[in-house]
Amino acid sequence: MGKNEIYDFSVDTLGECTVRSPIELSTVIGDCRANYVKDDSYVINTVNVFDTSKPAALDSSNLMQKAGPREYIYFDPKDVKAGICTCGGLCPGLNDVIRAVVRCLWNRYGVRDIRGFQFGYKGFFEEEGYSTIALDPENVDEIHKIGGSFLGTSRGGGQRVSDIVNTIQKLGINMMFIIGGDGTQRGSLDIANEVEKRGLKCAIVGIPKTVDNDLQFIDRSFGFETAVQRAKEAVASIHMEANSQINGIGLVKLMGRESGFIATAAALASHECNFCLIPEVPFDLDGPNGLLAHLEERLKRRHHAVIIVAEGAGQELLTKTNQTDASGNIKLADIGVYLRDQINAYFKKKNIHINLKYIDPGYQIRASVTTASDSIYCERLGNNAVHAAMAGKTKIVIGLVHDKFVHIPISMATAHRNVVDPEGALWRDTLDATSQPILMVNDVAAARERMRLMVEEAKMKPSEKIKK
Repeated sequence: MGKNEIYDFSVDTLGECTVRSPIELSTVIGDCRANYVKDDSYVINTVNVFDTSKPAALDSSNLMQKAGPREYIYFDPKDVKAGICTCGGLCPGLNDVIRAVVRCLWNRYGVRDIRGFQFGYKGFFEEEGYSTIALDPENVDEIHKIGGSFLGTSRGGGQRVSDIVNTIQKLGINMMFIIGGDGTQRGSLDIANEVEKRGLKCAIVGIPKTVDNDLQFIDRSFGFETAVQRAKEAVASIHMEANSQINGIGLVKLMGRESGFIATAAALASHECNFCLIPEVPFDLDGPNGLLAHLEERLKRRHHAVIIVAEGAGQELLTKTNQTDASGNIKLADIGVYLRDQINAYFKKKNIHINLKYIDPGYQIRASVTTASDSIYCERLGNNAVHAAMAGKTKIVIGLVHDKFVHIPISMATAHRNVVDPEGALWRDTLDATSQPILMVNDVAAARERMRLMVEEAKMKPSEKIKK
């Protein structure tokens, strides 16, 4: 959102909570028992203070409602029919979240009717032929030990809101857990609005999934830490390869359509990257201050180099496809292959021997089993999603903000994508780690304008980018 836009973190609910929760916790502090969370417990969104003369707002524009089990809930557990689906691309942790949701519903609340919708939103459409899967702790107990999605996933289908809600209504689903990225969650908001329009009492709770870590407000999305760990391993391998060759160059393409968080984190974690290229920072290939010239200088000094490039970097150098996939994401041109070919051609023309190795570990990373930290995070996200739904919260996603789990309205979480700030501390530290120039461009003024436009475009919704 823009600097002058006002946030609204008000949480929608289905009605008054009158059912005593079956989870036995405490309302007293100091009795060595975990406490229920109250609806008037909040986390302040704004923590950076730039003007001490202006006190932080203590209203819905700045207060995020804390997640967690409530003393009184909206649904009677014996009447609950829950649904779960996973949408979009694969991401480490999908199975961990599914498992957590099922186990919390079953073990903590006593819910016995839990259905898994197969292959994303397509599992709601009768003509696709995918029946729901009955879920219980027995059949999800081991799924966190494998990658992928136990329920399967697919892109698209979220625009068929009426058909999806027809299925929800037909099956008597009264709480739906939707695991997916910003496009999926925008679809879940449309679903929630249609549910409300029909007068149905069904909680729609999202668990945000984006391996790129680009959802607004949230500290980190699940799967991101695993992705960085696997990316670090890929960088370590390519560095070993490059360091063992005459003028060896290792080129690694990582995920990051519009945000370079994985690339920057991998560069920082590996300590073996010399050039990190991300969508938020433009670069030139040619000219005295372009990437190729700096790469040549690096080879003269150190005889090897490692380049990390995010998939969305350098798109202005390529021919735009102006096409979208089933999820509405713009189809990117392949910057990895382009750089590989351009680097080889440049040094061949100059008659300089190089040995370039290029890898794209994207799908291997997406299908990975989670690290311990990510697995813990997924467990807690799933649990808090169940607590929210049981209390009748709807049109929300569960997020981690300032290390606290909170309810974030879907409309807020999906308004814009988060991006790496080219003038922020993360990118500054990445430049320190790589020792690359601050800007690899020949016209700084033009690059600054390009950078401003790129950051603005990264924050647009897919539909807005197509119109642009």
